[in-house]
Amino acid sequence: MDIKTLYREIVNEHNLHPSHKHDLDHPTMVLNGINPSCGDDINLQLVVKDGVIEDAAFNGSGCAVSQASADMMCDDIIGKTEDEALSLAASFMDMIRGTATEEQKESLDEAASLEDISHMPARVKCAQLGWRTMKEMVEKLQKDGIAEGRVRANNSEVCGACQRTDCEKK
Repeated sequence: MDIKTLYREIVNEHNLHPSHKHDLDHPTMVLNGINPSCGDDINLQLVVKDGVIEDAAFNGSGCAVSQASADMMCDDIIGKTEDEALSLAASFMDMIRGTATEEQKESLDEAASLEDISHMPARVKCAQLGWRTMKEMVEKLQKDGIAEGRVRANNSEVCGACQRTDCEKK
């Protein structure tokens, strides 16, 4: 089996059987990420305690690339510090731009299977959606911190996890 076939199988597996496509019971932060050029729409949820991402999940719809990439990203960031997650996001963006080192690619684990997306300009934003959304969330956490309760990066009065204004998750 050649490497491209293996990579396609990894992407298909994460798209068809995502480990992290569900709602978290009590996310610390929720943010909707949208790729208007393709119609991808994800709802990323993180649980962050003491600067460590303890859990991550997403919901939404989109193409196989966006869904697989978001699932692989969740795999990569759970258990990582905020700074480590930001570093992984930078490595992913460098990989998509074709400037990542071998060490950066190795740090991405299965997400490195999306390296060839750089040759498919129409799919680049799809692959980046989850990573861009996570980066925005973590940067907001670092800038503003978390008070009691839930923080939503989009400053909405609507809960990002369930889209209701009266949600106990807010």
